[in-house]
Amino acid sequence: MRLTVEHRTHYRFSPSARYVVQSLKLTPSQFDGQKVIRWSIKAEGCVINSEFIDGNGDTISTLTASGPIDSVDVVVSGEVETIDTTGVLRGHKERAFPAVFLRSTPVTKSSAAIRKMAAKVERKTSADNLLERAHALSAAVSDAVAYVPGSTHVHTTAADALADGQGVCQDHAHVMISAARHLGIPARYVSGYLFADQDGKSHEASHAWAELHLPELGWVGFDPANRCCPTDYYIRLGSGLDAQGATPIRGVHTGGANENLDVTVIVAQSQQ
Repeated sequence: MRLTVEHRTHYRFSPSARYVVQSLKLTPSQFDGQKVIRWSIKAEGCVINSEFIDGNGDTISTLTASGPIDSVDVVVSGEVETIDTTGVLRGHKERAFPAVFLRSTPVTKSSAAIRKMAAKVERKTSADNLLERAHALSAAVSDAVAYVPGSTHVHTTAADALADGQGVCQDHAHVMISAARHLGIPARYVSGYLFADQDGKSHEASHAWAELHLPELGWVGFDPANRCCPTDYYIRLGSGLDAQGATPIRGVHTGGANENLDVTVIVAQSQQ
């Protein structure tokens, strides 16, 4: 499938910022499941350079701007050809050992409820078939956390989302990551895009899911929010220990104490 992406992130600073620096994880991953046809990242009045590939295999670039700065518009546009690999991340080059992703973070710290859910899945599945266990864990998260837009915020923890029984894709990913790590399965957070079908069954175009490392397959994606593994409807950007580590844009600024943010993302099927 060929998918086009238009992703605009607009920052407004009041008062004006003196200096802005941002780390951008906005370039699609390089692996067997997707091929970049064209891609650009632009921000008028800013400098974008210093591109490198980090230990997770993600492409990182740096944006800088000197003030006074009232606003910054980061505009991403491009086209990607995707292939359904049933969620398996084949051909992705990275240097980080999977065991790195056993480490917990404040938002993925387990709770008694998360450990209970994980233990229930563990009892019902075999240690000799971790793929079956991972699918069962994804289903358990889907059943336990209803998809309710606006019900959580960026700082909601996995424990809080499970306790509330509702959340968005970020929360589904965090709960699954927490439970998987409790079972000794390396797990990480993935950010990307999702093409919403005409039936309206898919969720927001800017999307997130989890990847679990299974010895027989390597990294495999699971999307509890949509009860599936990533397909050719998905574009993968990058990964991290949690949402903060995988966020497409993160940065700091001096001056401009008040920051307002607007994001629009459109993912469509290419007409070519």
